Amino acid sequence: MGACVHEPDHHVVSPAANITRLRQDSSLIGEDASVSTSALPIVDIAPLRRNSRADIASVARQLGEAAEGSGFIYIAGHGVSPNLQESVYRQAAEWFALTEEEKLEHYIGNSAHHRGYVPCSERGDYADEGDARTYEAFDLSLDLAPDDPDIGPDKPLLGPNVWPDQPGFKQTVGAYYDQMAELGRILTSAFELYLGVAPGAMRNRMDKPTSQLRLLHYLPTPQARSSRPPSWSAELAAALSGSRSTRSGSLMTGDTPVNMGAHTDYECFTLLHQRNPGLQVLNNDNQWMLAPPVDGTYVINIGDMLETWTNGRFRATVHRVVSQGEERMSMPFFVAADYDAVVQPLPELVPRGEQPRYPALVAGHHLMGQLLRDFPYLRRRHERGELKLPFEIPDGNPFEQRRLAAHAAGASTVSTASSAIAA
Repeated sequence: MGACVHEPDHHVVSPAANITRLRQDSSLIGEDASVSTSALPIVDIAPLRRNSRADIASVARQLGEAAEGSGFIYIAGHGVSPNLQESVYRQAAEWFALTEEEKLEHYIGNSAHHRGYVPCSERGDYADEGDARTYEAFDLSLDLAPDDPDIGPDKPLLGPNVWPDQPGFKQTVGAYYDQMAELGRILTSAFELYLGVAPGAMRNRMDKPTSQLRLLHYLPTPQARSSRPPSWSAELAAALSGSRSTRSGSLMTGDTPVNMGAHTDYECFTLLHQRNPGLQVLNNDNQWMLAPPVDGTYVINIGDMLETWTNGRFRATVHRVVSQGEERMSMPFFVAADYDAVVQPLPELVPRGEQPRYPALVAGHHLMGQLLRDFPYLRRRHERGELKLPFEIPDGNPFEQRRLAAHAAGASTVSTASSAIAA
């Protein structure tokens, strides 16, 4: 399991201002590819934890412009302890090294509140994933006391966590969850400031949220590397440089194995920590962009609920994980609203005389509707009448469908370039 916790080699330009630029090394993409370097924005958010209004406003502006422009953000200066991150990875590596029989003792399908081990066989409905899923996970959320008054059948995602007996797991992972939850609140306030809405317009709907921490383990898949055609390296390099297009069924969507299918995240936004390459993000120009790991940073993906709250000023980011053939671990934290929060375009963001571009949604209902697609055990419970939901089950995710339809309508490339953001 040692391969799970090794850092990849890369070159980072030390921040000289709050937005800096990263030069990407071709080793992040794979040994076979010759990839040109280009810039990605990094926002140093350390001033958000200080008392300078001017500095806070400056960082909020940079975050908001990045969210509206490039569609995804690297953040540095986040305040989460690197030692704690390392400890969580060690705990996760030890857990995933157990036998399948041992891990299934904590199977998520045995949980009343959607927590626990997610085996490779718990496969969602994604057209671009292969026949066999090659990742497993351990899912946790806000750890409520068993007698919490909000726990009940009308809020099926609220409840206590399922904790393994592994020494130090609960203490370490629980502490990390708390730090990530606080970081999510800080960033939400920054987005509010940038958008010019009332303080707390979104954050006050996160009192008892369904925010989830997912420990993800992608299994090594040697066939992903050995099955590449002889021309793979040249074609990838051409695609990355923007000199050729790749449509459905071509290099990046057909020949290259997709570990996790293209999707948006259902919550407000996601804070991703990753140790290995593989993540690709569909930007506002309908290009698949490589988003490799960068020391000291998290990647922010905008989610469905924030797109709704902002009336489309921020758009949910479609992303996927493409297999590099190597073992990969990551820790996404999904920043969500309260289960019963009504999420609708904030009045300040609807132009005068116009109607909101998005209908109101109940945060927990939207989340549950999408989780039914992702988790067969939930579908079985629903079909047997054990899981009763007071809403119509959606046919897919409209946020995801809009972006992927636009992507399919025209040529797309895989690029290392991001939208330019001036410091």
